[in-house]
Amino acid sequence: MNTAVAASPARNAHPLADILAGRGVRAVLIALVGLWLVVTVALPLASLLSKSLFDPRGRFLGLGNFLRFFSEPSLFSSLTHSLWVSTATTAVAVPLGFVFAYGLCRANIPGKAVFRALALSPLFAPTLMHGIVLIYLFGRKGLVTTGFFGHTAGFDIGLYGQVGIIIAEALFAFPPSFLILSTALSLTDARLYEAAASLGASRWRIFRTITLPGVKYGLMSAVFISFVSSFTDFGAPKVVGGAYNVLATDIYKQVIGQQNFVMGATVSVVLLIPTALAFLADALIQRRQSAGLAAKAVPYAPRRNLGRDLLAFLACSLISAGFVTYLGIGLYASLVDVWPYKLGLVLRHFDFTGAGGGGYAAYFNSLRMSAYSAVLGVGVAFFTAYVLEKFKEYPRLRQGCAALSLLPMALPGLVIGLAYIFYFNTPGWDVLGLRLPNPLHGLYATMGILVLSNLVYFHTVAFLTARTALKQLDREYESVSDSLGMPFTRLVRKVTLPVCLPAVLEIGYYYFVRSMTTLSAVIFLYSADIPLAAVAVANMDDAGDTAAALAMCVLIVATNLVVRLAYGAATAGVRRRARVWTNR
Repeated sequence: MNTAVAASPARNAHPLADILAGRGVRAVLIALVGLWLVVTVALPLASLLSKSLFDPRGRFLGLGNFLRFFSEPSLFSSLTHSLWVSTATTAVAVPLGFVFAYGLCRANIPGKAVFRALALSPLFAPTLMHGIVLIYLFGRKGLVTTGFFGHTAGFDIGLYGQVGIIIAEALFAFPPSFLILSTALSLTDARLYEAAASLGASRWRIFRTITLPGVKYGLMSAVFISFVSSFTDFGAPKVVGGAYNVLATDIYKQVIGQQNFVMGATVSVVLLIPTALAFLADALIQRRQSAGLAAKAVPYAPRRNLGRDLLAFLACSLISAGFVTYLGIGLYASLVDVWPYKLGLVLRHFDFTGAGGGGYAAYFNSLRMSAYSAVLGVGVAFFTAYVLEKFKEYPRLRQGCAALSLLPMALPGLVIGLAYIFYFNTPGWDVLGLRLPNPLHGLYATMGILVLSNLVYFHTVAFLTARTALKQLDREYESVSDSLGMPFTRLVRKVTLPVCLPAVLEIGYYYFVRSMTTLSAVIFLYSADIPLAAVAVANMDDAGDTAAALAMCVLIVATNLVVRLAYGAATAGVRRRARVWTNR
């Protein structure tokens, strides 16, 4: 007893520390996370689902809208078109991503950093740019179609329709497929290959029995990500889809073209179902995945093999040539005076005078929106991950919050945008004869709702990044902190944030780049006095100002490249300081 009393003054000396470390405050923080996710994810989604069950006059129809969707050939064909385009895109992007990742991870070739940078370049542009560049290449006045302006025999690939959508979506789906597969190929135990070689196994048998089984979960994830991203994308089909309707463009036409919000909500739910199923299947498969590397594993280092290395270099060079062409044509076409008649280089397309969409006002609005999204996204994602990962109180509530944090990955951007219209544009609700005001109604048609849509749309990846970084911290930190009576806020400030700073920078970078390029999440939410760059690209393309639209895309890509360089420099500096601190 005396020992306990003697040990207590150190804790009693800091009553505020006891309060901050207490169960009550932790419960409040968990409740705040739950409230945030319910308000920004669950309730808007419920508003969308309920809207699909009523007619435009507010009469309950049940599944009547869905029966109409599946009974009308023009609407149902959009579903079959989306499924076909996504399947074909996956069949193109995943094998190419595997070949590229295999060449960089399993061969000794020069210029790996350059190859990797080129492979990730489509991430810096809105998907609208993929379609616009394809028009300059394979459109009716395209470089290839006209035979390089009559110098050679040209040919028409029939760009507008499914062909153009598949090519554009393959550009969009390639970078994430490559990243997933390169990670899977890097996590390999060299001892397996040494044992197989010592037993006289052929290269083909080693590839079939060791390499492919070792990356099967990565392949499955790449397939699901490629399918979902192309199934839900709106930008590329809008530019090169022509009369070939897909679900994403149908939602846009129903809402913007016909002002039919009920059918727009119905098509959104139909779009959501395959996406959610693919996400669920990927999650179930990942749960079966075991650790790829044992504690005593030996990292795989490819040995020199002239034939394999030459083939890998040629394959990577050929694929990279496509990205160089894509970037080069995008820059060149934005500078051409009048394509294809006056090929002199000018800067007038970057003036945006007379072009629709908002010009530089839209560009600077996107800069502001992306900066706000990056700063707030880091705070929200890290706070959510810390509360759900480090706190142990109320496990069921934390599990529910974790499920809501993962849900946005299964929500297409158009679905989030339309759900936010129904939820935030409602002044209030009639409940049991009482009129309950909507306290968040004031966010509608402001910069706030644009930032909020980005926070939610990209939340899952940021949350998983933060949670992964927090899992790397030894739980002894929390144990020692609790035994000393130290408030967890001090532990976060002194230990957690400095150690997780690279992940924090990565989350901020991710939010900024994705917010600059996104179209689907904001196309329904922007207002005339707050134009955005990606939306301006769509509006200028609709108006026929294709060169100006491409010039805006070039500005977006250049901005994201600058941010990428700054992120790389900041990350390198943080890691250098971490090594110095560790050596001390």
